[in-house]
Amino acid sequence: MYADRATTLFWIYVLSLNFNSLTLSFFTIMNYEGILLGAGSFLCIGLFHPLVIKAEYYFGVKSWWAFLIVGLLAAGGSLFVENTYISIFLGIFAFSALWGIGEVFHQRERVRKGWFPMNPKRKNEY
Repeated sequence: MYADRATTLFWIYVLSLNFNSLTLSFFTIMNYEGILLGAGSFLCIGLFHPLVIKAEYYFGVKSWWAFLIVGLLAAGGSLFVENTYISIFLGIFAFSALWGIGEVFHQRERVRKGWFPMNPKRKNEY
């Protein structure tokens, strides 16, 4: 019986709180940075997946230089940007580009296996 009374008093107290101040304080203590950077990482990785496929299709494995240059520029930019979150995103972008170098070579193997279409203009490279 005491537990029921305590539960009832608890809910009366909770319902009597000012809902606006409760939600305002709840949202001010939440950290959105992790979610935003996670979403940015997801989008960045999602961007490089089709870029690697298209780069290998149109330019072959010699496109790895573009991924290297973009990766190094983004890494360098990450070192000099003052905003922490932009710096982190540039670092994620840089390492996604650098990871794309290896993926271009893996993509060539996927094309050789027939998993992806071959560019008919570059049949001699396969």
